[in-house]
Amino acid sequence: MRRMVGFWEKNYFRDSQTKSLPTGSAVVVPSRLPPRRARLVVYNKKSNETSIWIVELSEEHAAARGGHDRGKVVSSRVVPDVQPAMDAVEYAEVEATVKSHWPFIEAMKRRGIYDMELVMVDAWCAGYYGEADAPSRRLSKPIIFCRTESDCPMENGYACPVEGIHIVVDMQNNAVIEFEDEKLVPLPPSDYLRNYTAGETRGGVDRSDVKPLVIDQPQGPSFCVNGYFVEWQKWNFRIGFTPIEGLVLYSVAYLDGSRGRRPIAHRLSFVEMVVPYGDPNEPHHRKNAFDAGEDGLGKCAHSLKKTIENCVCLHEEDHGILWKHQDWRTGLTEVRRSRRLTVSFICTIGNYEYATWVYDGKIEAEVKLTGIISLGALVPGESRKYGTTIAPCLYAPIHQHFFVARMDMTVDCKPNEAHNQVVEINVKVESAGQHNVHQNAFYAEETLLKSELQAMRDCVSLSARHWIVRNTRMVNRTGQPTGYKLVPGRNCLPFALPKAQFLRRAGFLKHNLWVTQYNSDEMFPGGEFPNQNPRIDDGLPTWVKKDRPLEETNIVLWYVFGTTHIPRLEDWPPHGFFNCSPAIDVPPNSFDSAAKRC
Repeated sequence: MRRMVGFWEKNYFRDSQTKSLPTGSAVVVPSRLPPRRARLVVYNKKSNETSIWIVELSEEHAAARGGHDRGKVVSSRVVPDVQPAMDAVEYAEVEATVKSHWPFIEAMKRRGIYDMELVMVDAWCAGYYGEADAPSRRLSKPIIFCRTESDCPMENGYACPVEGIHIVVDMQNNAVIEFEDEKLVPLPPSDYLRNYTAGETRGGVDRSDVKPLVIDQPQGPSFCVNGYFVEWQKWNFRIGFTPIEGLVLYSVAYLDGSRGRRPIAHRLSFVEMVVPYGDPNEPHHRKNAFDAGEDGLGKCAHSLKKTIENCVCLHEEDHGILWKHQDWRTGLTEVRRSRRLTVSFICTIGNYEYATWVYDGKIEAEVKLTGIISLGALVPGESRKYGTTIAPCLYAPIHQHFFVARMDMTVDCKPNEAHNQVVEINVKVESAGQHNVHQNAFYAEETLLKSELQAMRDCVSLSARHWIVRNTRMVNRTGQPTGYKLVPGRNCLPFALPKAQFLRRAGFLKHNLWVTQYNSDEMFPGGEFPNQNPRIDDGLPTWVKKDRPLEETNIVLWYVFGTTHIPRLEDWPPHGFFNCSPAIDVPPNSFDSAAKRC
């Protein structure tokens, strides 16, 4: 049985020698379109093989969906020693396999659970911790939870973790290959306060002190959508969607009066997400999910309707005051309000929800984390230094969330041009002497990142460090190179020792910024197949060893940003968001029209 675990259309504009026709202030139209092709990642369950297929499509093939004409296979190849991402069918198969395993049923009875319908089996990927996890077998190491009421669909089963049971499932053969009831940890006591139900069922009432808030655009939205092409104010871009990344923005550009359409980025997306936990106890030490590469952000996306076709939301927001000034001499006040365009999608991976917003105006990406924290059970009287006790016999381990934004930039570059570079800005205090007699002087120092090894950088808030992608051959009205600034938000690095097992596969987390020369095969920072990957430092850490020059080339930024979640009692019951966000902003030496907006 073959199962398609990944599918996306291949974009060949970067690599094809297209000839473009400028059309004044309108969009640049290529005179020769690239082939319409799709790239498939296919898992053959019978042979345990993963292969990559390239299929060429056409208008006729697209019109014949569901018919006999399925397109033309351009190529197919088996990729050895890898395991692709899991899918929803496998989640269900793992749960059914575990719940029918007789030793597991007996272990649950010892914990007072006799109804297997109450048991929740979350199929986690195995990761890689040694030869036993090699990709020659397709493995899952599930984590167990259970509910207490079979007739309550709104019960929060994640509030009742089942600890002390070790299970390994062979997903190719749907068989439990390792099982051990290692330690009998009592289930946390049931508590109706942990459920999703209305306030009346939890000993209280729902809030009624917030009046309705109506947001309306009686004349309709200010943006225009034509297929996947979006225009809003002077911005335009294309929307895409892939199984691994979810939302993708292509061909982001700004219409700048007589200067026409000015490209900013060729492709923007989140290409990986890693969640390492800080508890060294079982099973939490192996909670190191690669939620994009092992599960797929796009595959786990919510539909905003009952059908999946509407999983991307597009809307405008009033974002408060953009600019204001009052002249005390005249008493006159000028105010400009901020309007922003928001493109978003939401996905659920196990217990967590990840809501991704991309705002135009400045290209700001915000990830909001919600859903339910992943919990552990405690024996009565026990506490853990690696987490927070949030209820009797229940604690939340400390953990981190890391996101990798891949930004394929093309600032002011026409097709087939490679005229970008990256400079780092740090604020320095002037040395004491004739240039600083008052000892108050400080300035911004620029450093050109000349090669990939030099461009492995970290955030330093004390020096206001940021980075600018500049065009080497275009200048603005003051004669300075045009550019776009990467503005770091709050950030962190992994709280782990250098030989931590999860860093074998996530070496890209060791720095906040990586810069590479564009290569069409370099899409995912930990390699395309992080699931059960035995190769150390696959992906970015290996690619940059080539130390390719960056002084004038096609630039790709890889920005790694994260947050450290120290759970507090107010995190439970689950509510609200916490978020982290980078932005690509417009510095004063950048686009003329954009600068004048401020």
